[in-house]
Amino acid sequence: MDNEANKAMRVLIADDRPQVRSALRLLLEQGSGVTVVGEAVDMEQALELTAGQRPDLVLLDWELPGQDGDAVLARLRAVRPGLVVIALSGRPEARRAALAAGADAFVSKGDPPERLLAAVDECRRK
Repeated sequence: MDNEANKAMRVLIADDRPQVRSALRLLLEQGSGVTVVGEAVDMEQALELTAGQRPDLVLLDWELPGQDGDAVLARLRAVRPGLVVIALSGRPEARRAALAAGADAFVSKGDPPERLLAAVDECRRK
C-alpha cells in the first residue's frame, strides 16, 4: 500500500451474495478514504479483478465459491504481493482458520458495521 496518507485505499469486495456486496459497498463509501474498485462473485473473478484493478485491500468472503479460503489467500497474494486481506464469514468459528492462513484481520458478518470499519481503518494505518 502507498504511504501517502491522503490517497484513497483501493478496495475489492469478493462475496457471492449480491446483497452482501451492496451493503459492504454502501458502508465503505459512506466514509472517506476508501474507493471500491470492484466486486467479485467467485474466486476466478476475484483473481482477475485483483490483477486488473490492483486493490490495496480485499474484503474476502472466507467461503467464496471456487476454492477454500487458504488457497484463495495464497493465489490473491501471488497476483498482488503485499495485498491486505480482511476475511469475512457468517461463521465466527472460521476466525481461527482465516487468521492461521494469513488473513490480516477477520470480521464476522454478524458483527456490527463499526467492527468492519475499524478493521479497514487499522489496515489503512499499517
